[in-house]
Amino acid sequence: MKIIRVKRQTKLEKRYSVKMGELTTNVTYIKKHLFGLPVKTLHKYRETYYGIVKDCKDCSLAR
Repeated sequence: MKIIRVKRQTKLEKRYSVKMGELTTNVTYIKKHLFGLPVKTLHKYRETYYGIVKDCKDCSLAR
């Protein structure tokens, strides 16, 4: 059994962008797990319709 593990998880979330308005997109979280419990989120990103990977800091959750 590994003590520290890095896992990816994809969730469907609603995001808000100034140019596009509200959109529903797949957001991928990369988390560090210690003994199977999540400790820290290392990175989160989303993939656009055209296949471009963007950081989630570009879209805010509030208007």
